[in-house]
Amino acid sequence: QVQLVESGGGLVQAGGSLRLSCAASGRTFSGYAMGWFRQGPGKEREFVAASTWSGGNTYYADSVKGRFTISRDNAKNTVFLQMNSLKPEDTAVYYCATGSTYNYKRPASYGYWGQGTQVTVSS
Repeated sequence: QVQLVESGGGLVQAGGSLRLSCAASGRTFSGYAMGWFRQGPGKEREFVAASTWSGGNTYYADSVKGRFTISRDNAKNTVFLQMNSLKPEDTAVYYCATGSTYNYKRPASYGYWGQGTQVTVSS
């Protein structure tokens, strides 16, 4: 059974930083992309960042480019999202996902999801 567990969310002031982690278990994820998505109150789930298996290619939403960094430790089946210069509009539940996909920005392309971790940025 595949399991993704996010951690690292919390409350932070605008301009602050948080580092999210997502630990994957239950199967081999060789070749799988890893992605981060978020869903704010009353909003649809949106793409944040993604990484190919090797980590050699990363992709970001325009709204987070230059502020967020995705990285992964394949030996530990873990992906990270370093979030700097946080803004109140970054407030959302953040989800990690994994799947055998090249359509990194589309939530339906991912087969496995974590339960989410809340990030709240106060102004």
